Amino acid sequence: MVLDYGSGNLRSAERALARVGADVTVTADVDAAAAAEGLVVPGVGAFAACMAGIDAVGGGAVVRERLDHGRPVLGICVGMQILFDKGVEHGEQTAGLGVLPGEVTRLIAPVVPHMGWNTVEPPAGTVLFRGIEGERFYFVHSYAARTVPDALTTYAEHGERFAAAVERGVLSATQFHPEKSGDAGATLLENWLSLL
Repeated sequence: MVLDYGSGNLRSAERALARVGADVTVTADVDAAAAAEGLVVPGVGAFAACMAGIDAVGGGAVVRERLDHGRPVLGICVGMQILFDKGVEHGEQTAGLGVLPGEVTRLIAPVVPHMGWNTVEPPAGTVLFRGIEGERFYFVHSYAARTVPDALTTYAEHGERFAAAVERGVLSATQFHPEKSGDAGATLLENWLSLL
């Protein structure tokens, strides 16, 4: 199930999941999202706009409830960022969902946004990157989290080291776009589906 809250590459995510065998639906129905085997929370654009969309459809309660009951959630791009306590963009601080500790701030790099293919450093014990260690993934972002306590964190570098993906229990998230990352992204989505 892909949550439609008015932000994100919904059809790209839907197609990528269907390509790897998922029975996938895009929905704004929070009851359907709560009941789904797995929930994907995509996101593009500004942190504040994504949070406004999530709040408008009651998506935050659905994500928290799913995590409390051991039901898998995958955040993608800004869908990962809004899982943190807060985001700071253009001097404006916006509260996130607070299911991951920390804040999302502007990358310190010679060129921002970070756009294009980049390698990542997955940790030992990763499920998401099983079989695709050393592969490259497609990023488009200007903001990122740096560290994530109490989680398996995959890192990448663009000017500085940042969290490229997070795995904590049934919660998974990627700063990059697996749906735009070719075969490696498809394998990552298959790995996530294996958790359902």
